[in-house]
Amino acid sequence: MSGEEFREESDLLGSRMIPKSAYLGIQTLRAQENFTVSHVNLSKYPSLIQSMAMVKKACALANLDLGHLNPEYAASIIQACDEIIAGELQDQFVVDMIQGGAGTSTNMCINEVIASRANEILGEERNSMAPISANDDVNKSQSTNDVYPTAIKIATIFGLRELATALSNLVDALDEKAEEFKDLLKLGRTEMQDAVPITLGQEFRAWSGALKRDLNRVTAIKEVLKSHNIGATAIGTSLNADPEYIELAEKHLIEVTGITELVTAENLIDDTQNSDEFVHASGLLRVIATNLSKISGDLILLSSGPIGGFHEITLPPVQPGSSIMPGKVNPVIPEMVTQVAFQVMGHDLVITLASQAGQLELNAFEPVIAYNFFQALKVLKNAIPILTEKCIKGIEPNHAGLDIVHRSVGLVTALNPIIGYKAATRVAKQALDTGRSIREIVLEEGLMDEDWLDLVLSPKRMTQPGLLRHNHSKKSEEKE
Repeated sequence: MSGEEFREESDLLGSRMIPKSAYLGIQTLRAQENFTVSHVNLSKYPSLIQSMAMVKKACALANLDLGHLNPEYAASIIQACDEIIAGELQDQFVVDMIQGGAGTSTNMCINEVIASRANEILGEERNSMAPISANDDVNKSQSTNDVYPTAIKIATIFGLRELATALSNLVDALDEKAEEFKDLLKLGRTEMQDAVPITLGQEFRAWSGALKRDLNRVTAIKEVLKSHNIGATAIGTSLNADPEYIELAEKHLIEVTGITELVTAENLIDDTQNSDEFVHASGLLRVIATNLSKISGDLILLSSGPIGGFHEITLPPVQPGSSIMPGKVNPVIPEMVTQVAFQVMGHDLVITLASQAGQLELNAFEPVIAYNFFQALKVLKNAIPILTEKCIKGIEPNHAGLDIVHRSVGLVTALNPIIGYKAATRVAKQALDTGRSIREIVLEEGLMDEDWLDLVLSPKRMTQPGLLRHNHSKKSEEKE
C-alpha cells in the first residue's frame, strides 16, 4: 500500500518487513504466506480466538502468582487478553484454519497480537515486539500442544451451549405442535405402506423425543471435554513449567472461563497426544444431524403434493419454487437442513480420520479437526433456528389429506386379536380387491357385532392402546 510504513523483524529463517499498522508479527506473516488453503481465517471463529485469549490470560495470572512474570508486563498482557475476549482485534487473526505445525501458527498469531497490543499499552509503538516478547512472556510455561487443544475444548463447550439453546427452542416448537395436533388422526406408514393409525400430534412428539435425547447428550458432553492439558507443554512431561504452575493455571482457567468443570488431565502425556474427545463431540453433532435429517425427510414426505403426494401438512411458503412452473412452492427449509446434515456427517469423517492419524506424542492434525468441528457446529447452530422459525412454527394440518385414515385397510390390524390373523388377512385382501370397507365386509360375514366392531375399528382408540385394552377386556367379560 502506498505510504505504508514497515519495520524489520527476524527469526531463524531470516528477516521480513512487517506493516507497522498491524499487530501481527513475523510468524503470522509466514503462516499467511505458507497456508493460503481454505481462505477461512481464524477470524471467522471468534469463539476460538476468545478461548485462546482466555487460556493466555489464565497462564499469565499463574506466572504472575509464581513471580515468573514482570507484574507490569502481566498487567498489560492481561489487559490485551481482556480486549480480545471482549471481541476486539478480531481482524488481526489472519492465519488460515488449515495449517501445518499442529496449530503453532494459530498459537503464535495469538501470542504476537497479544504481545504487540501489550507493548502498545505500555506506551511502545503498536507493532513493537519489545519489551514484552511473544515467546518469552506471552507464551511463558506453554506450548502450542497444550494451549491449542485446551482452547478448542473451551470453545467447543461454549459453542455447544449455544447449540443447546437452539435445540431447546426447536423441541419446544415441536411440543407445541404436538399439543395442537394431538386429536388429529392420520394414517401411519411403515416401509412407505399403509399401517395403523396415529395422531399427527404423536408424530410430532416422536420427533421431539429424538431431539430431547440429543439435548441431554449436549448437556452431558462437558464431562468428556472438561479434561485439559495446560501445563503439559510440548509432549506432556511439563518441561519448562513450574511444578506449582499446573494447579494455578487450572484455578485461573476456571475463573476466567466460568467453566467450573474444567480439570487437569490425570495423564498429561495421554491428553496431549490423543484427540478422541473431539471425535466424541463430533459424533454428537453427527447424531443430531441424523435426527434432523430424518425429521426433515418426514416433513418433505408429509407435505408432498398438493395433489400427487401425501399432503397431510402444509409447510409455510417462504419463496417461489420454480423458475418455470408457476405457483409451485417447494419444501426448501427441510431441504436445507438435510444438506446441512450431509455436511456435518462429512465433517465428522474428516475429524475421525485426523484423530486416528496422530503420531506418537502429538497429533499434528488438530487444525483440520478444529476447522471441521467448528464448521459443523456453525452450520447446525445456524440451521436449527431457521427450521424452528421458518418451518415448524408455521406448519398447518391438511384435513383432506388426514381423512384418508378412515379408508385404510390398515384398520384391520385391530381385528387380529378378535377374529384371528388368517380371517383378518382375508378381509383385508377382499377390501383391497373390491374397494369395500373393512367394516362392511366384517359385518357381512358376521364376524363381529356392529357396536363392538365400531369400538375396535375406531382410529382414535387405536392411538390410545390403554383404552382399547380396557374396553376389550370389558367386552370379553360381557360375552362370558
